[in-house]
Amino acid sequence: MRIAHISDLHLPGKNFVEAWGNNLMKKLDEESPDVVVITGDITNDGYIHEYDIAMEFISQIEGEKLVVPGNHDARNKGYEIFEEVFGTRYPLYRKGDVVILGMDSSEPDIDEGHIGRENYHRIEENMREGAIKIIALHHHIIPIPGTGRERNILIDAGDILHLCIKNGVNVILSGHKHLPWVWKLENTYFVTAGTACSRRLKGKSYPSFNMLDMDDTLEIREINVEDLSERKVVHQGAIP
Repeated sequence: MRIAHISDLHLPGKNFVEAWGNNLMKKLDEESPDVVVITGDITNDGYIHEYDIAMEFISQIEGEKLVVPGNHDARNKGYEIFEEVFGTRYPLYRKGDVVILGMDSSEPDIDEGHIGRENYHRIEENMREGAIKIIALHHHIIPIPGTGRERNILIDAGDILHLCIKNGVNVILSGHKHLPWVWKLENTYFVTAGTACSRRLKGKSYPSFNMLDMDDTLEIREINVEDLSERKVVHQGAIP
């Protein structure tokens, strides 16, 4: 199973770099992932014209896609447009022994993340089965180094963390911080993607996305969208 993990496109605007967008599409064509997971902030401010531009861009990606909203997508009632475009803010992907659950962690016009007790059952119900269990959301659950004072983590991060560990989730995909990072806690990998095509970069970091290869082993590669170089950030002998 090959999964492309993309986040924080922030379309449209002066910070979007067309050449990086073209490189992203080129690399996705070369890698041919089974599914592309986009963990939010596809727009800048959730306006309908931004969704139109973002959807034109995303439509170039072939194959299966799982998309969750970010805090920027939920602005200005953009969460309603998201539902019209994608159908649900809680998408579910199943293929063979792989289960990917998308969770909306956004709050309208608020940068902080929140899943909410009313949605905890989604994790309990969908993470019961499957050899490979993945959750995708916009906000990070564990703080990311080098991103300043921690203000935008999930306000119910402790409860979500407990549910994920308890239910044996293998990988949690997130975005939001515009800086790639991977934590491993017990048997769960917490994988944060950088911004894929935007100049909204931290320090001297570069635009990037993640490529995960998961079967009996787990390999995570970080792809530099500027020059298409890559580095291996995780490789382990077996998936827990």
